[in-house]
Amino acid sequence: MKEEGVDERVIFVAPTTSIQAMLGGDVQFTGAGSSALVSIARGNTPLKVVVATNDRVLQWLVTRPEIKSPKELKGKKIATTGVAAIATFMLKQILTKHGLDGNKDVNYLDVGQGNQLSALLGGGFDAAVLSVEQRYVALDKGMHEMFFMGNEVKNSWGTLATTDKLIKENPKMVSGFVRATLKALRYVRQDKEGTVAALLKFSGVSREQATRLYDDLIGTFTRNGAVDDETQRNDLNIIRQVANTNETLPNGRAYDFSFALEADQQLTKAGWKP
Repeated sequence: MKEEGVDERVIFVAPTTSIQAMLGGDVQFTGAGSSALVSIARGNTPLKVVVATNDRVLQWLVTRPEIKSPKELKGKKIATTGVAAIATFMLKQILTKHGLDGNKDVNYLDVGQGNQLSALLGGGFDAAVLSVEQRYVALDKGMHEMFFMGNEVKNSWGTLATTDKLIKENPKMVSGFVRATLKALRYVRQDKEGTVAALLKFSGVSREQATRLYDDLIGTFTRNGAVDDETQRNDLNIIRQVANTNETLPNGRAYDFSFALEADQQLTKAGWKP
């Protein structure tokens, strides 16, 4: 960020709070890009997603060891982070693809953020939608990985957003922020040891787990901070369901990857390396 003249200060707040703070001018960017899309769909909020860090969904459906196929989930209970969560709507789509009625054949229950793993291991649930860290614990305890959602749907994950106002009034700041983010993405792709060391420093995981994380996720990072039109349409289709609206948003109303694409070209032309 310093290379790009951006004075960065990271603040950890809830997604909805970050959207409100951004609209109020208290923060300039949010990592809650999906929440920004929901806000756009519900109220035509003047926001744009400007970077996508991953082009695959980093969520896994993990089941009790005796459940081996999607059809065996019929009538079963699945622990989620919310019945209206984006991952839940994606899961409905995936289960329908595998021969179930994703809306009716299983029971989705909200166990609260971060509680899906304990719900699954406690025996009261048959499956759970898990993050990568939760997945490792579940597999190590004998649970069965039904599927990696990133292989089942074509959607983005890890999106960053800002306001239309900032794009219009301070494009230099947006450009600098996006360029810095793309440099970070290139660093992650090109320097495994440095990335693993950063994970050790900032997340507190073991070297073994940090290496495992890197090896499992490195293929999911975008090369230019953007996703294609089909992925954008797929994202907005899910968002429309979450927001419970029939309006179809055009990609250009919700995304502006021009800064990312331009920064990628500039970095390549300059031969930038971490």
